[in-house]
Amino acid sequence: MKILVTGGTGYIGSHTTIELIRAGHTVEILDNLFNSKIEVLGKIKQITGVEPKFHKVDLLDYDKTLEVMRGTTFDAVIHFAGMKAVGESVEKPLTYYENNIQGTINLLKAMKITGVHKIVFSSSATVYGDKGDKSGELVETMMTGVGITNPYGWTKAMIEQILRDVATSDSDFSATILRYFNPVGADKSGLLGEDPNGIPNNLMPIVMKVYRGEIPELTIYGDDYKTKDGSCERDFIHVTDLAKGHLAALEHMEMGVQVYNLGTGKATSVFEIIRAFEEISGKELPKKIGARRPGDLAVVCADSSLASEKLGWKTNLTFEDAIKDTLNYLKNVS
Repeated sequence: MKILVTGGTGYIGSHTTIELIRAGHTVEILDNLFNSKIEVLGKIKQITGVEPKFHKVDLLDYDKTLEVMRGTTFDAVIHFAGMKAVGESVEKPLTYYENNIQGTINLLKAMKITGVHKIVFSSSATVYGDKGDKSGELVETMMTGVGITNPYGWTKAMIEQILRDVATSDSDFSATILRYFNPVGADKSGLLGEDPNGIPNNLMPIVMKVYRGEIPELTIYGDDYKTKDGSCERDFIHVTDLAKGHLAALEHMEMGVQVYNLGTGKATSVFEIIRAFEEISGKELPKKIGARRPGDLAVVCADSSLASEKLGWKTNLTFEDAIKDTLNYLKNVS
């Protein structure tokens, strides 16, 4: 198939592009490079032997988005493009609503005009909100859009609703919504990993920068949560497993809207991840305890049995694998 990947030079988008190419699909990337680097294209070529056609376009520019869509007869779109920092979204809600929601609306309008009826959407576990149940796993049948604690999560929930409304209005439209959890790790080649511009927001790239001495110390945001060790617990999924989930979703699309969690089903604490990184790397990281971040929940964990049943997908890699692959990637970017 010919696939347009929005946000394809970003962390998850680039790893998904690699898996798409490995599976024999033709990929074009649309990205504004707001939080990614053009050098990623060369890394993708090194890994796969193929450099995807690239369009430096912002989805907020509808005319250019439509131009890209008209330039190739795409079979489907995988939509990653969007701003994604929970804390920043609390500080800049209007920026997040405009960028994530309007950008998606522009993309959907361009898809309709050019006759592209299939989209896989990168959603998030944040749409479940705070369930108040600190031990249960999140399942797709749970209510969403209630108790969401940050604008980033609201944009994902709103886009999910937009996709449902479009599907109701258009019987040819298919959308697969993938709600995933906390991606970590790097491609097994060591050539491609998480390398955001500026100060990172996610745990592993911060750990990487502290390990390399680029940030003086690691701040752990809260150690007083009602969890096994006081730190937040998350479902850390290897980015390669996550990327393969998008491939599985693409190859098992059905009419209307389908929703799947992509996670490991295991909650690992921030302290556990840091201890594992220190043990595997052989280096203790300077760290301190900071205040809780606005919008952070105590425990977020997935039930991904539906994706296993319907998509034939499951995780094969552990967070220890992710740490080893991250350290391998660090050797090539140091």
